[in-house]
Amino acid sequence: MAASNHTVLQFSSSNTLSAKIHPLVIFNICDCYVRRPDQAERVIGTLLGSVLPDGTVDIRNSYAVPHNESGDQVALEIEYHHTMLLSHQKVNPKEVIVGWYSTGLGVTGGSALIHEFYSREVSNPIHLTVDTGFADGEGTIKAFVSNNLSLGDQQISAHFQEIPLDLRMVEAERIGFDNLKSTYVDKIPSDLEGMEASMTHLLALIDDTYKYVDDVVEGRVIPDNNIGKCISDAVGSLPKIPSSAFDKLVNDSLQDHSLMLYLSSITRTQLSLAEKLNTAAQIL
Repeated sequence: MAASNHTVLQFSSSNTLSAKIHPLVIFNICDCYVRRPDQAERVIGTLLGSVLPDGTVDIRNSYAVPHNESGDQVALEIEYHHTMLLSHQKVNPKEVIVGWYSTGLGVTGGSALIHEFYSREVSNPIHLTVDTGFADGEGTIKAFVSNNLSLGDQQISAHFQEIPLDLRMVEAERIGFDNLKSTYVDKIPSDLEGMEASMTHLLALIDDTYKYVDDVVEGRVIPDNNIGKCISDAVGSLPKIPSSAFDKLVNDSLQDHSLMLYLSSITRTQLSLAEKLNTAAQIL
């Protein structure tokens, strides 16, 4: 008996498993959103970076691309996009297009059209969405890849699938990001205030670790081998020195840090005075 032919829906899956993004990209996107034209509701731009050996997309840079938007129709200024790309690659030739971004919550109606353009620029681009409204004090940042939905041999639509996104920051970047999420900030914290906030956050993390270990020992929490390995690695990385020597090391380090802050403050004051003197000389 001859086998019958059936037309079925098929997804062409993506090979990209995950992406990681540097905080500078988020800050740059938010800055472009603040500086957007009055009539623009969102910002669209290009993501630059590289693909790591394990397949992870490393997003390291970005730039906004002017566009006109009407309903589900979006028109990008392609010539501007190519000009900016050439300028960036003169400075960082290893950075290539890895995708595009838009501000707002999730994928919109015109996303498929823009994604189609970037698919001609690079295979399998990333689509990054950044919630610049910071609803409830949280910035929702998501990454998507597009899977083509085909009916037989004919492509009928694109399906956006969310992928894991790793946003890692050093403590100074974390402080800046937390201030960025706030709807109102009196002032940017100084270096000493930032260090104090970092130490407070560190103490909170240590308390959480103590609580988790106590809960595991008392049987209140099911142990996780991965968490135990991370704690073991952290404890094993600590230098085995007497507490008195450790205190002296910390105090010396704090004194060195304070000296650096003092010198940098003097330098800023001298630069400010030189600028004012130069301005006064030009007026006279």
